[in-house]
Amino acid sequence: MTIGFAFTGSFCTFGTVFPVLEALTKKYEVIPIVSANTALIDSRFGSAQDHWGRITELCGRPPLSTIPEVEPIGPKKLLDALIVAP
Repeated sequence: MTIGFAFTGSFCTFGTVFPVLEALTKKYEVIPIVSANTALIDSRFGSAQDHWGRITELCGRPPLSTIPEVEPIGPKKLLDALIVAP
């Protein structure tokens, strides 16, 4: 099963969301997706670079972060499920 895991810009929830992502990566192939805000904005909950690095480390691949990168997901049926966090 391939799961898409999309991070929105709700930085205050990342502490709760990362353990869920980690658990999923132990059972499934996870394709990470980040919003533009997640990719670019540093907040009191961490830097964009740190979040990007942790997501990449857990998933074994960098997140998709642009419209051209994510557009093929639907037409090519690349995912069995999509989680949007939060």
